[in-house]
Amino acid sequence: MPELLLELFSEEIPARFQRRAADDLKKAVTNALVDAGLVYEGAKAFATPRRLALTVSGLPVRSPDTREEKKGPKVGAPQPAIDGFLRSAGLSSLDQAKVESDPKKGDFYVAQIEKPGADAVELLSGILPKVMADFAWAKPMRWGSGSFTWVRPLRAITATFGTENDEPVVVPFAAAGLQSGQTTFGHRFLSPDAIRVKRFDDYLVALERAKVVLDIDRRKDIIRTDADNLAFAQGLSVIHDEGLLEEVAGLVEWPVVMMGSFDPEFLKLPEEVIIATIRANQKCFCLRDASGKLAPNFIITSNTIPADGGAVVVAGNERVIRARLSDAAFFYQGDLAIPLEHGLPKLEDMVFHAKLGTQFAMVQRLVNLAAEIAPQVGADVEKTKRAAVLAKADLVTGMVGEFPELQGLMGRYYATAQGEPAEIANALEMHYKPLGPSDRVPTEPVSIAVALADKLNVLSGFWSIDEKPTGSRDPFALRRAALGVIRIVSENNLKFPLQVEPDLLAFFHDRLKVTLRDAGARHDLVDAVISADSNDILQITQRAEALSSLLASDDGANLLAGYKRAANILAAEEKKDGKTYGGAIDQGALKLAEEEALAFAVDGVHAAVAAHVAKDDYKGAMTELATLRAPVDAFFTAVLVNDADPAVRANRLNLLARLRDTMHLVADFGKVAG
Repeated sequence: MPELLLELFSEEIPARFQRRAADDLKKAVTNALVDAGLVYEGAKAFATPRRLALTVSGLPVRSPDTREEKKGPKVGAPQPAIDGFLRSAGLSSLDQAKVESDPKKGDFYVAQIEKPGADAVELLSGILPKVMADFAWAKPMRWGSGSFTWVRPLRAITATFGTENDEPVVVPFAAAGLQSGQTTFGHRFLSPDAIRVKRFDDYLVALERAKVVLDIDRRKDIIRTDADNLAFAQGLSVIHDEGLLEEVAGLVEWPVVMMGSFDPEFLKLPEEVIIATIRANQKCFCLRDASGKLAPNFIITSNTIPADGGAVVVAGNERVIRARLSDAAFFYQGDLAIPLEHGLPKLEDMVFHAKLGTQFAMVQRLVNLAAEIAPQVGADVEKTKRAAVLAKADLVTGMVGEFPELQGLMGRYYATAQGEPAEIANALEMHYKPLGPSDRVPTEPVSIAVALADKLNVLSGFWSIDEKPTGSRDPFALRRAALGVIRIVSENNLKFPLQVEPDLLAFFHDRLKVTLRDAGARHDLVDAVISADSNDILQITQRAEALSSLLASDDGANLLAGYKRAANILAAEEKKDGKTYGGAIDQGALKLAEEEALAFAVDGVHAAVAAHVAKDDYKGAMTELATLRAPVDAFFTAVLVNDADPAVRANRLNLLARLRDTMHLVADFGKVAG
């Protein structure tokens, strides 16, 4: 079957846009194809710095003929309704419609609408320019005198359609002042001549000959492999950086890897500063030696094959990196000369949020909150307050001004150099963490206290001004802050009840549910252990784990079935009687051995479960509940709850209520599926 080849050739597309743009192009074209009745077999999209490309295989040469029925107004309807029906159905008179009868609604008109299929090339001629006109770039531009917008000026459009055995045809259309054709171009420097292409397979081969690797993931693999091999030959290893690799692969069409070096004297700088400087300014990878220390070398990815083996390219990068590292050393030495706390007044000039005040005001609230939290997590109050005072001080340093991603980390370096105790210095870095699911969480008490205070300070602040995440919008990373609190508490096994307003507590519940479900917990079990006022993250987590273990056993599964039966009986009888059962059990009204056994077992288990819950021993509590399986099974086998004697019936309903309430000490089993 025929395939479509589309290439949009342009000036350099920013690396950060390329992968998303390729995906968007594929989605837009394939959606339009399906809407037009052109069902395809497969589609792949590609991006390089100078082109977006798409191949769609298994397309039909025509869209299929279609027939549909359109229901119209009732026979005898007003003329305006008749006229509207005829227009919408494309009919000239009612003679072209048929009449159908409905037993309830009577006779009504029906139009048979037949739409003949259309030639695929004709349909593509309308689809492709519309996709291009509607394409949503983050930062589009116009050029020349036209009104068409694209991320960078377009230079050529390739659009062919045909089978592998036939000469393809060009899909004719115009966009951005260009006419579609089948001519593309190779590498800007290594093979800039025009290339005539037919279909995707020969297009791919032709580009490779013209020094263009079309697939961004293949370019990444080339860079990664060549860099590793080059480093290994020198006894070094590459510091892999997936984000940088993605960016570099988007800067080159024919990657060539080389190695440069810098003055080892710069290794006196913190290694994070060196890495950030080289990464940000030259898009180069740093290296480590065999001992794991930062090496005075870096990996360059060039977009050409240098005639001199790379000497000029390497020398140019070395010259720029030397200058950038000299700047970094200047910032670092200048920052070290000024005590961190001397920068605090400058925080009054930094607005955190228009409704929440300055960074200085946020720090004042942070200090007070951290002091309250410190005793709850075993942290020294005075050290915690000191760490909170200095937590944001590095925001006004030269180094963080140059590299904002180093905030916190530079605070630790400066605090250490200026003689602050280790736990205070560490807290300056760790209070921002965790920044994501794979990031570390603070484990030292002072760091824990300041980290919790920082996140709760931000969350409560934004909640107080009604700035909350909505849908996918979360500009202040409040979801991340809540998840950070959850990870700090759970991974450090902290008993730390959240003292927040109900609406914010509900937000934490939602984030905790996501966390537990991602860890493999069933959604119904999570719901069963969270109530509206549950404010202990560790307790919720432990209850969910214990409940999951219980229900994984035969005793647990059968006990749940017994609970469901008891709860259903109680719900029905309470509704019928207009009352709630839950009073004391009358031992004298117990007539059968099985109900006596259950009453005795429930009393003992209730006390034992309550004792375990008081000690946060939820596994122990669940173990006690499991012992009820046998007496519950025996009760429902031998006992008729709705006895003819009202007193016996009421007593048995009270017994079931006692069973229900005992199990609710640990979780709401009514929310558990099954």
